[in-house]
Amino acid sequence: MNKGRLFVISGPSGVGKGTIVKKILETEHPVELSVSATTRAPREGEEEGRDYFFVTNEEFEERIANKGFLEYAHVHEHYYGTPKVPVEKALSEGKDIILEIDVQGAMQVKESFDNGVYIFILPPSIDVLRDRIMGRGTETEHSLEVRLGKALEEIRYTGKYDYSVVNDDLEKATEDVIGIMRAEHFRILDAEEIIGKYEEETK
Repeated sequence: MNKGRLFVISGPSGVGKGTIVKKILETEHPVELSVSATTRAPREGEEEGRDYFFVTNEEFEERIANKGFLEYAHVHEHYYGTPKVPVEKALSEGKDIILEIDVQGAMQVKESFDNGVYIFILPPSIDVLRDRIMGRGTETEHSLEVRLGKALEEIRYTGKYDYSVVNDDLEKATEDVIGIMRAEHFRILDAEEIIGKYEEETK
């Protein structure tokens, strides 16, 4: 059985990466979304194992000590992280996994996971990103400038990713990401394993 691929998808706030991931999961492409762990309490409608794995601070910190996360962060007095075991189990079963995460988290994953596929979602321009964020109607002029400044900082990490996709058209961007995911299954990861298979058949 071929191993699955871990697809790490990042991009600045407002670029539409979450919408792209949602649309991919609605297609017939065989891929699952990684479920994060958190120490915050469940919100109304959230389900254990579907939205998050809800754990205590003690459990989370014990997993940190045991290197049980691909990445983690402490945000607004709560921990958030990607459990290593469920991801590795799914990949060993041949399943593809999407991990939608910010740049800092992606760089943590990259340090410990050699075979991930890193995809960065870009806006067509900063002006378009500005319009999209303003369209939410939740930002002041100051918070908007802070978000755009952070977006530019994140975009500077693009060179550390394997692929970039510009989200100018949602349908096309979704198709582009799926195309990358399909192509990655033809990448040669272990030539010796391939050669050995054919040599074994000749014995």
